[in-house]
Amino acid sequence: MGRGKIEIKRIENSTNRQVTYSKRRGGIMKKAKEITVLCDAQVSLVIFSSTGKMSEYCSPSTELVKILDRYHKSAGAQKLWDAKHEHLSNELERIKKENDSMQIKLRHLKGEDINSLQPKELIPVEEALENGLACVRSRQMQYLKRLKKNERSLEEDNRRLSYILQHQQQLAMDVNVREMEHGYHQREREYHPQMPFAFRVQPIQPNLHQNK
Repeated sequence: MGRGKIEIKRIENSTNRQVTYSKRRGGIMKKAKEITVLCDAQVSLVIFSSTGKMSEYCSPSTELVKILDRYHKSAGAQKLWDAKHEHLSNELERIKKENDSMQIKLRHLKGEDINSLQPKELIPVEEALENGLACVRSRQMQYLKRLKKNERSLEEDNRRLSYILQHQQQLAMDVNVREMEHGYHQREREYHPQMPFAFRVQPIQPNLHQNK
């Protein structure tokens, strides 16, 4: 009894779908290799899974790029690459024109090649220069404000340091004065006990003293 016919439709179960993909991909790859060997054919196969993973096979005697070029030539014209090349060419041309226009505007802003401009064409140039000058002046004002702010901060730091220095100097002077006063009083206390011995009154008439 033969196998029942399988309905070809999307497999809803993700696990079954992945298993089926792996089996069918292996089968296709095997068939591609077989036809390459059996029939001396040039085969190129590229498969992308639903998750974006790529699998590929190319006959050993060729390369994928060569097969694509051969397909391009065999297809007769303008099928595989022309649309992309045309888009890139248009984009390149647009960028080139935009660059040329910017170069012309830059020369005008520098005061070059303006003799050929009409009065209406000079107005945008003048406005651009005025806007640029306004931006430069605004930037200069910001810079000056920052300088003044830094200057005030430095002045405050200088005043604070000067106050601390004066306070330290005053403390040092007070300490020196106290030390000097302490030394003076210490010498005075040491000096007083010696005075009776140093200044003892001697008899003026030693003979009278002896007669007694």
